Parts: sequence; structure tokens; C-alpha cells
Amino acid sequence: MDNKSFKVLEFDKIIEILKTKASSSLGLHKIENLEPSSDFEEVQYRLQETTEAQSILIKRGHVNLGGIHDVLDKVKRAEIGASLDPGSLLMVADTLRAARVLSNSLSGDGEEEDFNYPIIQSLATSLYIHREIEDAVYNAIVSEIEIADSASHTLRDIRRKIVQKNQSIRSKLNTIISSATYQKYLQDSIISMRGDRFVVPVKAEYRSVVAGIVHDQSSSGATLFIEPMSIVEMNNELRKLKLDEQEEIERILAELSKMIGEIAREIISNQEILEKIDFIFAKGKLSLEMKGIDPKLNKDKSFVIKNGRHPLLDPKKVIANTIYLGDEFHTLVITGPNTGGKTVTIKTVGLFALMTQSGLHIPADFGSSMCVYDNIFADIGDEQSIEQSLSTFSSHMTRIVSILDKVTEDSLVIFDELGAGTDPVEGAALAIAILEDVRMAGAKCIATTHYSELKNYALTKKGVENAAVEFDVETLSPTYRLLIGVPGKSNAFEISKKLGLSEFVINRAKEFINTENIELEDLLQNVEKNRIKAEEDRAEAEKLKTEIQMIRDAEAEKLEKLTNQKEKMMERARSEAFSITRQAKEEVDEIIKRLRELEQERASKEKNRQIEQLRKELTDSMGSLQPTVKSMIVPKVASKEIKNLKVGEDVKVITLNQEGTVVSADDKKKEAVVQIGIMKMTLPYKSLQRIKNQQQATVTKKTRSVIKAKSGRVKGEVDLRGMNLEEATLELEKYLDDATVAGLEQVTVIHGVGTGVLKTGLQDVLKKNKHVKKKRPGGYGEGGVGVTIVTLK
Repeated sequence: MDNKSFKVLEFDKIIEILKTKASSSLGLHKIENLEPSSDFEEVQYRLQETTEAQSILIKRGHVNLGGIHDVLDKVKRAEIGASLDPGSLLMVADTLRAARVLSNSLSGDGEEEDFNYPIIQSLATSLYIHREIEDAVYNAIVSEIEIADSASHTLRDIRRKIVQKNQSIRSKLNTIISSATYQKYLQDSIISMRGDRFVVPVKAEYRSVVAGIVHDQSSSGATLFIEPMSIVEMNNELRKLKLDEQEEIERILAELSKMIGEIAREIISNQEILEKIDFIFAKGKLSLEMKGIDPKLNKDKSFVIKNGRHPLLDPKKVIANTIYLGDEFHTLVITGPNTGGKTVTIKTVGLFALMTQSGLHIPADFGSSMCVYDNIFADIGDEQSIEQSLSTFSSHMTRIVSILDKVTEDSLVIFDELGAGTDPVEGAALAIAILEDVRMAGAKCIATTHYSELKNYALTKKGVENAAVEFDVETLSPTYRLLIGVPGKSNAFEISKKLGLSEFVINRAKEFINTENIELEDLLQNVEKNRIKAEEDRAEAEKLKTEIQMIRDAEAEKLEKLTNQKEKMMERARSEAFSITRQAKEEVDEIIKRLRELEQERASKEKNRQIEQLRKELTDSMGSLQPTVKSMIVPKVASKEIKNLKVGEDVKVITLNQEGTVVSADDKKKEAVVQIGIMKMTLPYKSLQRIKNQQQATVTKKTRSVIKAKSGRVKGEVDLRGMNLEEATLELEKYLDDATVAGLEQVTVIHGVGTGVLKTGLQDVLKKNKHVKKKRPGGYGEGGVGVTIVTLK
């Protein structure tokens, strides 16, 4: 690709916007290396990635990409046997958790039946999940500076002994400093620390009286910090315990690092996939922000941009334009006044081509089509070079020569103000010759110009088309609308007249223009008037067409309502008749039952046969009134099909609004025989709904069961590390609700140290939460500054 075109078409600014959508340094690195591709299949694949990400974001609103870190160097160090520090291990664990979360949410194995995104699902299912290592790190490490007591039994025992030893030493020293014997020798009745050793401040003149080791003295020399001999051994034991603690911590870190090293290749593979996923969703976010669409790709080297909007202009002010090239004509010459929007139009085309070939959606309407070029060349703007002593014309010609040397039949070439900067006659001739050279090479070309000669060239040359940017003479301002098929008009005379130039001067000016040019200008003016009239007529026709369609739709809706009402009335009548007949049949059955009981001993076989015949005739007469299975089942079905019905289960028949009992069930056919009163019916699962017994329970029982379930399930701590503030706030508030219901009195909120943003934000949340009675930072052995201890009301 021609890199000079990237800058003049401002593709680098699109890349900068895309960078803001990345969630990690991995995605950012991928974006920085993004370049347009000239391979059709690759471009198609890139666009499909973006489309899938856009659809998922629209469907879910958000995809959690938090916790992704670049851990490549850390993992490689662990692989060769190095021991990682707590911060590095937490970063690896965060990345493993991010991989697990994305794998679960994007693999399509959840409850969403319509989740069909092949590319993203393939990436998600390729992620390796190591929950046991992830949990091992989180259980062992509280923050970047503290290892949890639960990291190992040995560490817990050592720390318990350290606490006990500290208490013993302080108790011994408190006895010393509170002793009447030592009061006069001490500068202050306090206990101090010097070099991890407990000391007391002794007046310098009593150095020989107090037996012990001097560790420090005050700046004035009046105070000596002495470790009394009675606690030297205790201090030694405390020091030994702290060394044991550090040794155990190093062992734990080495063990965790070894676990990381054993799956180093899998973590590196995960990192590559996470980088790709972050990059894809960054493209999806950009598409949503720009209201972009996935353009249909074609191999015809043509494009149709419907209502395209330049992505770097204010969406509220930018004028949408429809542009097409490559089908009926291969070269488009755009003319019109300055500041009319010609340059923005051609930049939009070039930028859309680069974005498409980079896999980015374009801000246009559906139905737009793009192709893949082998190269996109652009000569736009003033490239005057003082250092190279080149004028504007010379610099442009240097660029054009370079383009003509490289252009192929699969290229797109964009020229702005072609031939400008030199004698108008020679410039126009050069411009036509350059366009001819590009056309003969077979490339597609868009050029802007002021020269009338190029208008004539476009009118007479096959495969070349005129276009103009619209200008409102009444308001002396451009409308920025592009009109393809109409050559632009300079409007110099009309503008001058509006501004007050006398009629005499304008007529005199016309005398200096040759007759052909005047006739062409008049022709363009007539064409413009006819175009405006045609636009008005077309708008009126569209309005009438819309009104007619609305009337047709309204009538069709009325007819459909009448048809539906008729069907409902007929079905209601059939149902009522069926109910009446069924009731009559039940009464007859009861009478027959009584007759049989009364005449059981005397009844003959003939009488029984006649009774059964009578019953059969009544059932047959009832059958014609029974609602059809289609009307009973098809229009009304359960929102969710039930499964695994068992004999004896109570169900509700949605079609009849009746309750019955399952007599038999066939899971393969998904049908069940249901007894409703004296009737047995074979019904599909879709028309049945289980009757939930729990609905009969009282509110008190429900509340009691919820509390019981919560109390057994809610833990005494919540881990919010690796989340952003918004996610952590939602998780914390839900946890506090559950903990309150469960009856917990004190809970631990683990937020880590990090940059402090998460911790500060959560402190504000805890202040405002109605369940919080008070809060405090974690103490030694509780997690330190990496946690907050919360007391609930």
C-alpha cells in the first residue's frame, strides 16, 4: 500500500480513534500495526470479525474485557525457573481469569440459543482455562505487597508465633518501663523499634545502669535506644521467626511461579487470542460509535456508497452523499466552487476504501458496496517543499509522476485540483492527459478541478462522468451535496451580481469569454433548473407513494383484524358447544352408572350392549364440536418447552386453560397422554406447563428459605481485584445485600492496592451504602491496605 496516501486521507486519525476503544495494551499494540490488506478473502474475514463484535455489543451492551495484561516476559521468566513477585503473579492470574470469563461468555455454550458468531466463538473456545492455578494465586496473594495467611499452614503458624512473640516482648518491656526502678533512667515511658529490634529510650547518663545493647542515639546524644538484656533472646527469636516467614513466602512464590511456568505455552497462546479479541471488539465499538455498516464486498472493482458520512466530521453537521464509481463509468470529474465540499467528498471515498480493507465498518447506509484495490493513491492538498525548492505545481507533479509509474488496473487514484498551480491552458491540457493515462491503465479515478475543458472532456469521453457540488446562488453558500451526471458551474457572475457588481461590468466580462464557454454555462444553468424541478417532482411523488402505502397498510390491518375476530368467534362458539356437550355426556355417564348399579343382577348382555351403543353415539356426536388440535395447540404454546415429564405429574393444558395429570409420556415424540376429568388427550409438550407446588407456600416460608439459602452460600469476603470501578461497584452492592440477608455481621472487601483508583472509588460506595455500619482498613494479618473490613448493621 502507498503509505503517503494514509496521511493525506487522514487514515492515521481513524487509527488514533480506534486506539481509544482498546481495553488493554495488547489490543493497542495490534491496532498500532493495523494496515489495509489487498487480499479479498482476508478483507472479507476482517469485516466479518467486526460485524460479529458489533452484533454481540448490540445484543449484550457490554463485554467484560477487564484484567487482560501483557504477561509475556513474566511467563517466559517463570518458564525458565525464575520466581515471580506477587504483583506479577496477580497479573498472570488476572489474565487467566479474563480468559476464563471470555471463554464462558463468548463460546456460545450458555442459554442463548441464537448465539452464532463463528469467528469469535472459535477464538473463545481456543482459550485455555486453569481455574485451579488462578484460585491458588488469589488464595495466596492479597496484594502486590502482601501474602495471605492462608497461603500455607506453615505460614499461618509462623505468623501466629510472630504475633505471640510480639505480645510477649511488649508485655516484658511494659513491665520494665512501668517499673519504679527504671522510671528515673528512661527519657520516656515508651517502646520503640530500631532495626526490627524492640528498644527503650534511656538517658545517656544512665547507660551503665541499664544493661543492654545500644542500637541508636538521638541527634542531641541525650537519649540512647537500648535493647535490655532480658529481651535480647526474645528479639532473636522474633528475628528468626521473621526470617522463617520470609523463607516460607519465597517458597510459596517459587511454587506458584513453577505452576505458571508449567503452562507457559498455554498462557502465551491465550495472550495472542486475547490480543485478537480485544482488537476485534475495539473495531466493533468504533462501528457502533460511527453508526457504521458492513459494506457488501464485490470483485468488480466498483463501489456504491449510499449516504456516506466523513467519519472525522461532526455527525450532527456532516452532509451525507451518495457516490458510485466503476460500473457505468471509471473516471469521475467533480467541479464546483471553492469550499463546496469537493475535497471532503474525495477524501471520504479514499478513507472508506482504506477502512474497508482494514476490516473497519464505514459510516454509510445499508446497501453500500465496496471492492478491494491493490493500491490507493491520493494527491491532495498543498505539498509545497521549501527544503527541496519545489513550488506547489512541482511538488504535485512529482507526486503524480510517482503515481503514474505504479498505477495498475486494480488501483484507485484520487486527484485534488488536478493541473492547478500553472498556466490555465497548459494545466487543463496536462490534466486531461493525466486522466487519459490513468484511464488507459484501467484504474478507477476521481478528480476535482475548476477547468471548463475537463467538463467538456467528461461530457464527450466514454467511461468518464461529470459531477458537481451543489451551490445555492440565493444564499451564496454551498449545500455540500454531490450531484453525479451534472457538470459544475462556476457561478462567478451570479455571485458577483449578488454582491453588488454592476450589470455593465458583468456584461463586459462576458464579452471576454468565447461564445462556446457562454453557451456551456447557459446549458449548465438550464440543466440545473431542470434538475431542481425534477427533484421537486420526485419528492412529491415519493410523498404520495408513502401516503398510498400507509392507506394500503391500514386497510390490510383492518382486514386482518376482522379475519382474526371471525376465527376467534367461531372457535369460541365451538368451545362453548363442546363444553355443553361434555357436561351432558358426564351427566349421562352418571345416570348409566346408577342404572347399572340398580339392575346389575338382572341386567342382561343385551341391555349392556344397548347402553354402550348409546354412549358411543353420544361421544360421536360430541366429536364434531370438539375444537381442532390445530386451533387448540398451534396458536397457543408455552414460552418454554418442558422436558422429562413423569407419570403422575400435574400439568396445565395452556390451550384449554385446564389442569390435568400425566398418564404416560413419550420424550422422543415429545407427546404426553393427559387425563382431564374423564377425558384423556394426547398433547405435545409445547402445549403443557408444569404446576409449581411452591406457589402454595406462604410468604413467611419463602422468606425463611431464602435467608437459609443465602446464609449457607454467602462467603465472608468478596474479591473485586481485576475489575473496573463500575463492575466492582455492582458486584459490591449485590454482595452487601446478600450478606445482610444472610445475617453476616462483618465482611472483608478485597480490592488490592494497584493505582488506588478502585480502592478510593469503593470507599465512596461503602460510605453511601445503607447496610454499612462502619468500615476500617485491614490490619496486620487481615490483608493490610489491600482490604477493607466492613461491619454491617
